Amino acid sequence: MGSANSGQEPDASTPPDPEAAIAGVGHQVRGLRKLRGLTLEELSTRASVSIGLISQIERGRGNPSFNTLIQLSHALQVPVGRLFHGPEQTSPVVRAKERRTLDLHGSGTLDVTYELLSPGLTGTLEAVWIEAPPGYDTSDSPFTHPGEEFGIILQGRHQVFLDGVCHELGPGDSITYPSTTPHWYRNEGPETVKAVWVMTPPNL
Repeated sequence: MGSANSGQEPDASTPPDPEAAIAGVGHQVRGLRKLRGLTLEELSTRASVSIGLISQIERGRGNPSFNTLIQLSHALQVPVGRLFHGPEQTSPVVRAKERRTLDLHGSGTLDVTYELLSPGLTGTLEAVWIEAPPGYDTSDSPFTHPGEEFGIILQGRHQVFLDGVCHELGPGDSITYPSTTPHWYRNEGPETVKAVWVMTPPNL
C-alpha cells in the first residue's frame, strides 16, 4: 500500500515532526526578518521577544510558545499561519482532518491544541481552534499586538484577562476586544476548554 502513495503529498492529518516544524518556522522567521530589513534587535523590540530567543528560533532550536509566535508574526506583519509554511489552500473549505497545527509543543507540559481554521494565509481574518486543558495559563507572557479579536467558548470555562480585568466565560459566551490591550488566558479547570478565536492578522 505504501508504494501507491509514492510522490504524493503527505496526508494532511499526519502530525508534523516537531524538529522539522521548528526548523521550518525558524527558516520563515529569518527570511521574513531579512525581507523586512530588520535586525535581530529591531525585531526583538517590535515583538517584545528577547534577542536570544529569536536567535534560537531562527537556528531551529528552542521551543517557542504559541504566544511567542503570535508576537513574532505580528512584528513581521504576517498572519501566524505564514510561519508554518505549507501549501496554500485554494478551497474555501477546511476539513477537520486537514487543519494546520500552529503549535510546536511549546506550551510547557500541557497538551494545548492550536489549529488554523481559515484556509489561506492572506485573508482579512484568521480563525484558530483552541483546546486548553486545566492549568493552562499565559499570564507570564501577555499578548499585545495590532488588530482585533473575537472568541467564543464551546466547552468548559475560560478566563480572559484584558489589561488585568478578568472576564470568565462559559459555553456559548463570546468576547471581542482590541488586540492592543494586554490580554492573557487561564483555565482553572476541571474541564478542557474548547474555543474558537478569530483575529485580524496584519496586512501582507
